Amino acid sequence: MEEQVRTQLRDFIVANFLFGDVSRAPDESVSLLDTGIIDSTGVLELVDLLETDLGVVVADDETIPENLDSIDNLVRFVVRKRSDSAA
Repeated sequence: MEEQVRTQLRDFIVANFLFGDVSRAPDESVSLLDTGIIDSTGVLELVDLLETDLGVVVADDETIPENLDSIDNLVRFVVRKRSDSAA
């Protein structure tokens, strides 16, 4: 499951923020905000993806870099939220 989430997030970021240029895809631990790949509007797009496609409800207080600032952080956040909702 984790790898599927990682692939879906990476593909979304490449398609929507890097206009399909895979060569510009960042390492999965790199900050998407600090590198300028996403901005505040991009965060909203990521939240929409998480809620619509990945079935994760994102509370306002969860829209923080620790959850959304890198592919690694996003994957951990999705896995944690899914585990919490399954418990």
